[in-house]
Order: sequence, then structure tokens, then C-alpha cells
Amino acid sequence: MQCKGFLFDLDGTLVDSLPVVERSWCHWADRHGIDHQDVLNFIHGKQAITSLRHFLAGRSEEEIQAEFTYLEQIEASDTDGITALPGARELLEHLNEAQIPWAIVTSGSIPVAHARHKAAGLPKPEVFITAERVKRGKPEPDAFLLGAELLGLAPADCVVVEDAAAGVLAGLNAGSHVIAVNVPADSPRLNEADFVLTTLTAINVSKAPDGVVTVSLKM
Repeated sequence: MQCKGFLFDLDGTLVDSLPVVERSWCHWADRHGIDHQDVLNFIHGKQAITSLRHFLAGRSEEEIQAEFTYLEQIEASDTDGITALPGARELLEHLNEAQIPWAIVTSGSIPVAHARHKAAGLPKPEVFITAERVKRGKPEPDAFLLGAELLGLAPADCVVVEDAAAGVLAGLNAGSHVIAVNVPADSPRLNEADFVLTTLTAINVSKAPDGVVTVSLKM
């Protein structure tokens, strides 16, 4: 596959934050008497506010916003155990060295996303899209479309790298190439992804003298 830039999800793609995410949401679920598994089955890859509106259907928007602030404070302050996923740091450093544009496009809010990015010790992206910057979250394509625009690239020239079903759908809906990493096998339209992998270490990115970027799998 050939491209001109990359759009990376953060949680579960570049950063192993699963224990923190699940701790925070289970704490919130206990506060409302909601079954942990029901919450964990729904939240991944989505904006927190989307999940809160789902589980607090019928509540006022003011109440939901208050719950969002409560949850955000928990998630932003808990970075215990957050690490970069295998191959993430090396891949981003290689893209920087080769001068290949890349962005982080996450469903997380600014405080949460920046705390986790910093805790994992990852290189800083040229473009960092968080939940605050789009009206519609994944699986809608808005965040990836904005990421491509701010990199100065067409969505079709970008590779979306995602670990969640909602993110894969968002990438496909944006018209981008998609690399799915550890995405559940029963996820919709997963067969349309260019590569379906279990680790970022399998990705090889090379840039030719004419500037063409080729993405392949390591043998």
C-alpha cells in the first residue's frame, strides 16, 4: 500500500491504557449501579460523552456534563501502568526521521489524551485531534477527516491505524486506508481493512527518493 501520511488512534493502538480505562469506567459504573461488563462492552473506541449519553439516557444534558467532568478527572489523574505498545515508539520515531507526516486522532479529551501520551513517552505529533475538536465521534469520519486536512493531505492518501471497531469504521467512512491492530475478529467491515495485525512491530514503512511512502509487512 502507498500513502502520504498516517492517522493513529491513541488508546489501544499506540498506548496500553486498558487497565486505566477499565478501572475508571468500572468505578463510574459502581457509582450508578451499572453492570461492569455492560459498560466495558460498549465504551471502547467511542467518545466518553457518547457512552455517558447511552447509559444515562433520559438524564438532562447538564447532569451528563457533570458526570463527564467527574469521569475525566479520574481518567486524567490515573496513569499508573500506562506504557507504549510494542513497536509504537519505534514506528513514530522512524516516521519523524523519514519526514513522513503523522497525527494522533483520539476519542479521548485533551486532559486524558495528553496525560496518557506523556505517560507513555511517545514522540509529539504534528497534529493531535481530541474529542473537543469534532462534533461527531467515531464511527463517524469527522476526526480522521480533520486530521488529514490539518496534515495537508487527502483522506485517501492517509493510513488510519486503529484497534477499535468504531475506529475502523471511522477510517473506512473517511475513505482512508486502514490498518487494524488487535481489532475484534467479529467487527463490522474488518475485511475491508488493508492489513489486519496483532502488533505494530509487523509494519514496515519505507520512503523512496521520489517521496513515495510504501507500507508493507515485515517478513
